[in-house]
Amino acid sequence: MTDNTEGPGFLAQASAWLLPALASFRQEFPAHANSSQACRIRWNALLREANLVSLTWSAEYGGRALPTTDLIAFHELCARHGAPQPINSIAHSILAPTLLQFGTDSQKAHFLPGIRQGTEIWCQGYSEPGSGSDLASVRTRGAPAADGWLVNGHKIWTTQAHLARWCFALVRTKPDSVGHRGLSFMLIDMRAPGVRVSPIRQLTGEADYNEVFFDNVAVPAENIVGDVGQGWRIAMAAAEYERGVYFLPRVVQLEHELQRAQALFARAGLVPGERDSYAHRLHEARDRCQVIRWRVEQVIGRVAAGDTPGIDGAILKLLWSETRQMVIELQLELSGERAVIGPEAAGEYAEDASIVREFLWSRAETIVAGTSEIQRNIIAERLLGLPKDKSTHAN
Repeated sequence: MTDNTEGPGFLAQASAWLLPALASFRQEFPAHANSSQACRIRWNALLREANLVSLTWSAEYGGRALPTTDLIAFHELCARHGAPQPINSIAHSILAPTLLQFGTDSQKAHFLPGIRQGTEIWCQGYSEPGSGSDLASVRTRGAPAADGWLVNGHKIWTTQAHLARWCFALVRTKPDSVGHRGLSFMLIDMRAPGVRVSPIRQLTGEADYNEVFFDNVAVPAENIVGDVGQGWRIAMAAAEYERGVYFLPRVVQLEHELQRAQALFARAGLVPGERDSYAHRLHEARDRCQVIRWRVEQVIGRVAAGDTPGIDGAILKLLWSETRQMVIELQLELSGERAVIGPEAAGEYAEDASIVREFLWSRAETIVAGTSEIQRNIIAERLLGLPKDKSTHAN
């Protein structure tokens, strides 16, 4: 695709490319394979070849300097046509904007090209055993060493760590610090001596999540983003990027999943009592999806205006994750006897298997990117002004 800074021109070009590209892509990867690693890697490569990554970055860093409104429109276009999530979406949608805001010139020059070209996949090292979403209790530590830091610790539930070349992680660099203080935002080489990755087998049979062990891993001083000890502020900004534009395709996907649940309901052959019960649950799901659509439009409006999602991001994540579990559970129940097949079934049962897979996967949606409990605490404290929950916050 040629560069075009005019909004309507860009979207017309993107649409003209997307539809035939996706049609050709589906000959190799049908829609029910969207979650597979091979599918996401290939789609990432196609987007890169078409110059449809780094849309809002400046030309200095290989971007197209398009407005955020174009980025939002392109994300929605892809989601509306059922395109898969590219494999390096964590880097593009969370780390890259964080580096562009807080990184040094040398950090941008070193790390952004690999993200744009798709040659360096990233993972996020936040959660730890016994800590979960309570990032204030991070115990992975960095000790001063010659030319940098030696990192020791243990991360868990690290998505794509088995594929990642780099990890952006929260590390406690002040030994006597507690809570949010004393954390630093580090960029860690996953190929460095002392890094060990152990896959976690999931209910779906996949192993996208991992444990990561750091044993005296050397991290250069220049790989800390921002100031030493100021990692919490940067991590919170990164979380807001995650709940902003990055979240839009998931909302569109949820709307499609609701339509699928309604189609299953229409042909389920239910007796009157069951039909009324399922109709009520579908009605509730439709209402929740409408609220989520209104909420995401509000968030997108703020992001397009150059603001961050703020508290709206926590509200949106909470509503979306719990509603998606509701919708996928409806799909599974309305599938009848086909719901007992495994998530890896193929052939004529591939679409049914995808429902089973999404049901199993959706159990994690209220945990990843901040548990529902954490989101409720954030909303209670920042929106309602309630006292902090001492069980999830350090003093």
